[in-house]
Amino acid sequence: MFNLLMPLAGLLGLEVEGLGQRLKGLAVVYAVIMVFGAIGVGFLIAAGYIALAASVGPLYASLIFAGGFLAIALITLIGFSMAEAGRKRRIVEKRRSSDTGAFLTTAALTALPLLARSPLLLKLGIPVAAIAAVALLRDRNDHNS
Repeated sequence: MFNLLMPLAGLLGLEVEGLGQRLKGLAVVYAVIMVFGAIGVGFLIAAGYIALAASVGPLYASLIFAGGFLAIALITLIGFSMAEAGRKRRIVEKRRSSDTGAFLTTAALTALPLLARSPLLLKLGIPVAAIAAVALLRDRNDHNS
């Protein structure tokens, strides 16, 4: 991975020699922080279990902790599902907008030779097309805001 970053860093004018060593050092430091943070969280959970077991008993403490962790997992799953559904909806809307624009462009280019033959349609078609374009652009800007 670092082999891909080095040419890019050279293009950006960064010091390539020190960058690789710095990235490796930061990766090690963050890995150590993550390991000790996970150990600390484990001890906090164990201390909470011991304190709860002392007050309500080990069986009920286990059930309470299991229920709490399952609730956290369920809340995380629901939040992720909602975010994923929103992302998919935005992709579909963007694709639909793109398809509509392509369809309108194709229809206009197909009808252009026919409209160019008639002087009356040419005189009426240009203002109508301009009004339609303004309306479409205004509608698209309202949805983006």
